[in-house]
Formats: sequence, C-alpha cells, structure tokens
Amino acid sequence: MIGKKRLLGLIVGRGGSKGLPQKNVLPLLGVPVVAWTVREALKSRYLDRVVISSDDDEIIAAATAAGAEAPFQRPPELARDDVTLAPVILHALNALDEPYEYAVLLQASSPLRTAEDIDAGIEKVHASGAPSCLSVHETTAPPFQTFTFDGKEHLKAVIGDTFQELRRQEMPTTYQLNGAVCVLNAEWFRANQRFWSPETVGSVMPFERAIDIDTQTDYELAQFYAERLNKRPS
Repeated sequence: MIGKKRLLGLIVGRGGSKGLPQKNVLPLLGVPVVAWTVREALKSRYLDRVVISSDDDEIIAAATAAGAEAPFQRPPELARDDVTLAPVILHALNALDEPYEYAVLLQASSPLRTAEDIDAGIEKVHASGAPSCLSVHETTAPPFQTFTFDGKEHLKAVIGDTFQELRRQEMPTTYQLNGAVCVLNAEWFRANQRFWSPETVGSVMPFERAIDIDTQTDYELAQFYAERLNKRPS
C-alpha cells in the first residue's frame, strides 16, 4: 500500500513460448526463472498481493512454491502468442475478489529486476499522479545511428532524412522500454487499456537488471549477469 492505495503485483508468464520453450521455469542459479520475480515482488515495500497469471501448470507451481498466489488460471484464449497483455491484465483485475488502485505488471521473463526497481516505479507514479510508469534503460545504439533498408537495399536513417555524423558526446541520452516493471493506475487502465500516454513517467534501471529472456542467447546472458549480481555484497 502507498498513500492508502492498494497495489496488485501481477506476474505474467505463459507456457507456449516458441523462442525458448518453458523459459519461465528454466533454472537460473538453480532457481526457476519465474521464482526470481516472485522473490523480489514479495520484498516490495508497497505490493499488497502478488499473483501469478499463467495458463501453464508448471509455471504456476514454481510461482506458488516461491510464495505467489494463484487464485485463477489464465484461460487458453488469453494465452495465445497473438494476444497482447492488456486483456490479460483486465482478466486478472476482474477475477480477483477485491479492488486495487494500482496494478504492477511484472513479466516473469525479466528475472533480474529487484524490489528496489519495482518500488521506484511505484513511487514515481504515486508522487507524480501519472497514469503509468514504465521501466527503461539507456540505449546502447542511439536511434540517431540506426537505419532501415529501402527497397533497393540502401540504408535509410530512422530519424531524419539524412544521417548526421555526430559524436556520441553530442547526442542526447536515449532510453528504451524493457518491460521489467509497468505500474498502472487501474482505473485509467480499465478506461484506456494501454500502457503509455503523454503523461507517462519513466523509471531508469541498469541494462543488466533489465534482461528479458526470449531466446537461448538471452538466457545465457541472464545467467552471466545473475552470477555477477548474486556475488554483490548484501
């Protein structure tokens, strides 16, 4: 709870991943991937309840073993790979027996975000009155240096009609969404069913805690950073 407002921690992870099958229950330093998110969510100073939304029995079992609640199982029609997260969140809010002023979306595939990352997003929404807060990390490749191909395989600058050769020091710092933490005003979300508006605030976190596991390479990178982060002094 923050400012007398109740918060739902909603961990989402479906079982039908094609890029890396059963990625949410793969072992990460001996602990299922989804359990990392549960563990940090339970450490949050503000979350009143931590719930898993999944269609998969193995994911639900791993999440509940780590301390999450499973008051429902996500229906199959909300577990297809073409379904966005908006109806999944609405389903969870409607399925629970009590109202929440904020829904805090935590993707199971982002195991290295910390309780501090979660709480930072919550504090930003509460202090600003913004409808949502999305976690971001600094881009490794500024969009000013990114291109697409035109129909003739020519490089076309993504930003602007011509490419400007700027030194990195001359470029503004840019950030990208990482999906690790998404704090939503529940009433606003019900009305709009989206995550971003011009009033949305961002919460910056380091890249190494923002790894989103979708492929084998992502999984190996998460293992590398998990070992580093696990060795940090407590």
